[in-house]
Parts: sequence; structure tokens; C-alpha cells
Amino acid sequence: MAGRFIISRVKRESFKEHDESHSSGTLKRVLVPSAAGVLAVILVAYLGVRLQINLTTAGFLHFLIIVLVAMIWGFWQATMTSLAAVICLNYFFIEPVYTFRIADPQNWVALITFECTAVLVSRLSTQLEAEARNANRERRNMEKLYELSRKILVLDWQLVSGPQIVSQIQQILELDGVVLFQAPLIEVSAAGQNISQLESLARQVYSETLDRDDAESGTRVRVLRPGPNAMGAIALRGINLSRIMADAVASLTAAALERSKSFERESRAEAARQGEQLRTTVLDSLAHAFKTPLTAIRAAGSGLIETGRLDSAQQVLATLIDHESAKLNELTTRLLQAARMDAAETRLQLEEVVLSDLMDEILTEFSDQLEGHAVRVSIANPDLAAQGDRELLAAAVTQYIDNAAKYSPPGSPIAISIQKSTDAILISVHNEGSIVRPEDRERIFERFYRGPGANHGAPGTGLGLSITKKAAEAHRGRAWVESEDGKGTTFFLSFPIAGGSAS
Repeated sequence: MAGRFIISRVKRESFKEHDESHSSGTLKRVLVPSAAGVLAVILVAYLGVRLQINLTTAGFLHFLIIVLVAMIWGFWQATMTSLAAVICLNYFFIEPVYTFRIADPQNWVALITFECTAVLVSRLSTQLEAEARNANRERRNMEKLYELSRKILVLDWQLVSGPQIVSQIQQILELDGVVLFQAPLIEVSAAGQNISQLESLARQVYSETLDRDDAESGTRVRVLRPGPNAMGAIALRGINLSRIMADAVASLTAAALERSKSFERESRAEAARQGEQLRTTVLDSLAHAFKTPLTAIRAAGSGLIETGRLDSAQQVLATLIDHESAKLNELTTRLLQAARMDAAETRLQLEEVVLSDLMDEILTEFSDQLEGHAVRVSIANPDLAAQGDRELLAAAVTQYIDNAAKYSPPGSPIAISIQKSTDAILISVHNEGSIVRPEDRERIFERFYRGPGANHGAPGTGLGLSITKKAAEAHRGRAWVESEDGKGTTFFLSFPIAGGSAS
């Protein structure tokens, strides 16, 4: 208790000494210039008496001194100087001289007019001087803001932006301290001295979303709002930092952070694009490299089987070679399709495709895989045609039919429907096979992804549905799946009647 009392007493005495020193300094700033002005007035009066100048000349000389004092030091110093000038004029130049008595009433009017004019001119001079100082300060602030904006525009966006921004703000604006708090990353960047308090203020202002100013300490804290939502806060501390300046710095900082985020997004997108391009190139190269030896292997295997000179064991081996090489050939074909869909230079070979004819070709080709399944095809208009890439549309529908045959029970029906709406064509393939979980209905269209059930079921590469999705997007359409217990699974392909873009 005694310790707290002693500390409190020391604090009160410290504040008292601070206030006394502040008052003493203010009084000194007023009295010293005033004394100088009074001495100048007395000196001019003394010289005027010695040189025998008249009242008018002495009055103009005193008036000039008052204006100079007002311009150099301020209004109150000039006011005290003007009072001294009135006393000197009365004592030395107005009859009867060397007395403070005024015989002629007109001299009273002259002195009062002189004093009022001196005070008014002093006031106007002080105001003009203050406005000039403010104008110069604002001009310097604008120059600093311009320099800051120019520096921010040329930041190295490949480095972390926060430390660069606070360093530029602190150096260019000559601030004591700067703290930048970025909320999404919980990241703090600081420059200057005594920044711990500024950091806590920045966090608090962000949580309250309310700007704060402390003119006495020169601390100003602003919420960063590049849009409707706050992204952080910046705390600034400087003696000559104005409220408008702090607002401008906050706006520049928010814009810089937003630009940094945009650059990061663009960099990630470019890296992803380059990675995808590299992967596509590798897939294309591998698929083409596999095609030639696979063709030779299949031809050799088929030739061995057709000779009829193999024993039973050799026949089984040759059949196995032929069967597995067919699978590899199918895989390379899909790799080539995937590479074509990913290639940036891909252009659709648009033509008029009669959908009923396309479906007949696909079903004929897949007749062996569909054996045992009752396939029902429903086409509202047998002459329905679409502008599209025949090969890509065939690949997309083929994958749906292949999936329906692989993942549905033997002998179960498969329903294929082609319908036309006002502005789109909808193709659907329904089967009664395994249900696709809700969390997998988007992912099964990703390359190489296979659902948990598919990994232990029918063989596959995980490429087919990704090709279907790419084909749909190339035709400005979309692919999706609906699946429900008791109703089965339906894959959909939709695209505009006008067909895909040519680019």
C-alpha cells in the first residue's frame, strides 16, 4: 500500500513538473519575442526624438515593427509590441510631449485607430503566415504521398509485401513507428521504435472496426477496407501526421495488399497452367511412344493365335498377351484424348452431328460390352442434330455407356435418353449399379480419381470421366451425375444447341 502511494506521488510530481515546464516554455516563447519588439519600439522612439521626426513618420516606423513581429513570431507578441508603440507615441510625439496626457481629442482618435489597425494587420499577417505554413505542409505531404504511391507500385511482389510496405511508409513519411496487422494471415509487419503498443492498438482497432486518433501522442490507427470487409489495420505514429494523411496512407496500404494478393493468385494460376501444360506434354509423348510397340505386340499376338500351331498352354499365354495389350491400347487412346482436351491450341472440328446416327455407331461398337444388358434408347426427334465436334461427343457418350456397363449388375437395364430443350441438348445414361456418394460426385470427374468402390470393382484408368467433362466444357456445356439408393445412377451431358466455340 505504501509502495503504491509512493509511486502515485512520484507520478503526480512528474506530471506537475511536466506541466510547469510546458507552461514555462510557452510563457518564454511569448515574453522573449514581445520584449524584443518592445525594445525595438523604444529604440525607434529614441532615435526619432534625436532626429526630430514627426508623429506620422514615427507611427509608420512603429507600424512596420509591429508587422514584422507578427510575421516572425505571431499575434500575441505583435499585440504587446503595439501597446508599447502606443505608449511611446503618446509620450514622445504627442503634445504635450514627455507626459502621458493628451490635450487634443483628435490624438486620442489617432492612437486608438493606430492600435486597432496594428492589431488587425497583425491578426491578418498571422493568419496568412499560418495558411502559408499549412499550404507548404500540405504540399510536402502530397509530395510524400506521391513518392509513397510510386514506391508501392514498384515493390517486389515476389517477396512478402507487408515488411516492404511498412518500411517505405516509415522512411518516406519520417514516422516514429508503423505497424501493419493483416487479419486473414494473423501477420504483423512493423518498422520504427516502440512498436509493441502500436501492435496492440492495431489488433484492437481491427476487432472493433473503428478508427482511432490520439493527437497528443501523434498516434493514428486505421482499419484497412479495400472492399466491404476489413482485411486488417495499420497503426501510425508521428508528430506531424494529420488525420487526412493517415486516411490516405491507409487507402494506399489497402490497395497495395489487394494488389499483392492479386499477384499471388496470378502466380499460382500461371504455375498451375505451366504444370498442367507439362503434364499434358508428357502424357501425349508417352501415349504416342506406346502406340507403335503396342501395335506390333497386338499384331504378333493375333498372328500366333491364328497359326493354330500352339499347344493349350501357349494358347493361353498368347490370349493373355492379346487381351492385356488391348487394355494398354485403350489406355493410350484415352491418354491421347486427355492430352488433346488439355492442349491450349485445341480447336473444335465443328460439324453437324445427327445424334441418333452417333448413338447407333457407339452402340454397335460397344455391342460386346453391352451383351446381357437391355439397352433402351429414347430420342425425342430422330433427326435431331447438333453443331459440335463428332469425335469429342462420341468419346463423352462412350465413356458414360462404358461406365454403365462396368458398374451395373449383369442383365440390368441401361436407359439412354437424348432430349432437346429451348436452348440446349441433354444426353443422359442411366444404370442401376453402385451409388455414387455425394462427396464423390464432383471428384469422379477429376483426372485419375476413382471412388472407393471402384478401386475394388471393375478395372479402369480414372481418365474417362475427366475426358467427358473436358468435352462438355469445350462445347460450353457441363457434365454431372445424380445418384440415389433405389433409383440408380444417371450421368448427364448438356451443351447449347449452337454447339461449342471454335477456339
